[in-house]
Amino acid sequence: MGSTEFEFSSVTPLLRIFDEAKAKAFYVEYLGFRLDWEHRYEPDMPLYAQVSLGRCALHLTEHHGDCTPGSAMRIEMSNLTGYHEYLKAKNYGHARPGLEKAFGCLEVRIADPFGNRLAFFERLDGRSPET
Repeated sequence: MGSTEFEFSSVTPLLRIFDEAKAKAFYVEYLGFRLDWEHRYEPDMPLYAQVSLGRCALHLTEHHGDCTPGSAMRIEMSNLTGYHEYLKAKNYGHARPGLEKAFGCLEVRIADPFGNRLAFFERLDGRSPET
């Protein structure tokens, strides 16, 4: 089976959350993601929501069977230095991520309030995220 027979388009990570207010404070207010939609089967049921920033979409879920807390992911982007300055200016009380060079990339690593780890990175070789 050749690789030309299939084409994958995108990945949407699921991240386990335990507190809706803390999740929104971190992903929307601090990181600057947009809350695209929320879903509950009933008002007192767990939240399932999508947040996005640019072409990056994440699903946040309170459903215990959806995924494991403490996941890690790398999110490629451009202008990481500018995004790092944006985060520093927020003066978020629970994190002060640094800007580091690692493996030919600039990286900003940060954990959400639920132990999920996000590493935002930009290639130093001049390649854009699209290539």
